[in-house]
Amino acid sequence: MNIAVIQADWKVEKIEFAKLTGERARNAGANGRIGIHGKSCTVDIARITIDGQSGYGSSIHMTPEWAENIIGRRLLDLFDERGRLHEAYRLQLEYPVFDWLGKREGKPVYQLVSGARTLSGAPLVVPCYDTSLYFDDLHLPDERAAVALMQEEAMQGYAKGQRHFKIKVGRGGRHMPLWEGTKRDIAIVHGISEVAGPAGKIMIDANNAYNLNLTKEVLAALADVNLYWVEEAFHEDEALYEDLKEWLRQRGQNVLIADGEGLAAPHLVEWAIRGRVDVLQYDIIWPGFTHWMELGEKLDAHGLRSAPHCYGNAYGIYASGHLAAAVRNFEFVEYDDITIEGMDVSGYRIENGEIHIPATPGFGIGFDDELVTYLVGRSGWSLDAEKIL
Repeated sequence: MNIAVIQADWKVEKIEFAKLTGERARNAGANGRIGIHGKSCTVDIARITIDGQSGYGSSIHMTPEWAENIIGRRLLDLFDERGRLHEAYRLQLEYPVFDWLGKREGKPVYQLVSGARTLSGAPLVVPCYDTSLYFDDLHLPDERAAVALMQEEAMQGYAKGQRHFKIKVGRGGRHMPLWEGTKRDIAIVHGISEVAGPAGKIMIDANNAYNLNLTKEVLAALADVNLYWVEEAFHEDEALYEDLKEWLRQRGQNVLIADGEGLAAPHLVEWAIRGRVDVLQYDIIWPGFTHWMELGEKLDAHGLRSAPHCYGNAYGIYASGHLAAAVRNFEFVEYDDITIEGMDVSGYRIENGEIHIPATPGFGIGFDDELVTYLVGRSGWSLDAEKIL
């Protein structure tokens, strides 16, 4: 971020906070750890006003008490000398501040963060995958019916432009008898791979419901599938990942190991640098965008891949694609099909397994100002420098 463009007299004048609600396109079932996720979704949004102009963005851990210390502060003081937002302000403010800066500069965020990388004036296009394929089949006793249902769900995504699919596996870890559930995992992955076709990349995510040997059984059974990565097969363990990597190497099976979502092991990045893990997946909202710019730079230096986790936060889905301009080895946007009332993402579109990110200033996400103002007054809060000072 080029802080040279930030004028010394730009101060935070107002911070408002509201919760927006919406729904997924389809009810989301269980995964290897927990039960039904459902349809309803929420997004915590902060609207920040600086020099008479507003920016919007996802915000977590924001409270009026915390925000009161920001009101009246110079925007320049929120950044360090490298042009990175200080860590103390990131979770609460990085998205609305970046959106504000983009609007003030008349540039999309991806151009603000691209650094030395040269970008054309055309919209940024980034690979994406459909992450909506949960355990929606548990009520069906017949495996063939279960496969047909999950294929139909994948076809819904395909009709909307998706070509790559992440499939939840691990039914035998909790929700079904071990071998019956594992057999169904394998059958469903085969079925969805038929929908994706030979060019479609398949990822499987066990949410730590497998162990090492069970992972090998499943991967061996899926050797004929265009399987791109296995995610959270079991809780991170360097020795077990070393074993799995060697097993894959000996078989000549080119499947990446992905991990980092959730309660990731603290040494995961070091293990990846040592060759145990290929793809890192920390969340795009927490620890967030700025953290990912820093982490992505480190991963790029070691030839590792970045694929930020984003499930259930409709703002993060779209914002995460901008990160691809700053991280060379950015893999995919994780796409969860959600509609949030008052949040307009019509500038984005999905086509042939890619998300087209608009060149609109800021994050290119529109908000219904009147609705947000109403929600701020009804169930949110607002702090204004004129009223505080």
